Amino acid sequence: MRAGERHEASATVVLVEGESDRLAVETLAARLGCDLVSADATVVSMGGVTNLRRHLAELSAAPVRPRVLGLFDAGELAYVHAAVERDGLGGAGVTSGSGSGTDPGATGTLAGLASLGYFACDPDLEGELIRALGTDRVEQLLAEHGELARFRGFQRQPAQRARPTDAQLRRFMGTHSGRKARFAPILVGALEESRIPAVLAALVAAIGAGAT
Repeated sequence: MRAGERHEASATVVLVEGESDRLAVETLAARLGCDLVSADATVVSMGGVTNLRRHLAELSAAPVRPRVLGLFDAGELAYVHAAVERDGLGGAGVTSGSGSGTDPGATGTLAGLASLGYFACDPDLEGELIRALGTDRVEQLLAEHGELARFRGFQRQPAQRARPTDAQLRRFMGTHSGRKARFAPILVGALEESRIPAVLAALVAAIGAGAT
């Protein structure tokens, strides 16, 4: 579901920053056998993390307050912490899956937010997926989908030459409108189950935990 569409009727609402995040979560949920319809869960692209407070305010005002989960970039910790603390919307009973025994009230930390159902990608979704797949495999996928030649040209740019390949790949994904959204389900679909990023697996598990 895109930002601006109504989502208050769902029992669980998953707030994500953009379309690539939404597509990645939906694709992974399907792969792991988590039926979003059966779980009465909706994944909402907010159109940027700065819209989090507005979405939380709308959900707080809903006649029946849903369980709210989230996926965000680790660098947005302070903003997400402030928004969640202000509205008090978190996934009740959710744990990070890390076994760390983190105090659910410690929302000022990444682990604390995860215990409330807000999971951080390090540094972002693309970084998690590229790290899990490895740069060679990501380049294979670029080749399969007609983007490798463009990536090679991008690597030759002066600003990119000294950067590591994983950083180049992350930047390349964001250089063309729609590329992140196009490749998110492709990268997720290529993951071996044992290599699924823990943060994404934990989010899908949290969604499934709310199924009735």
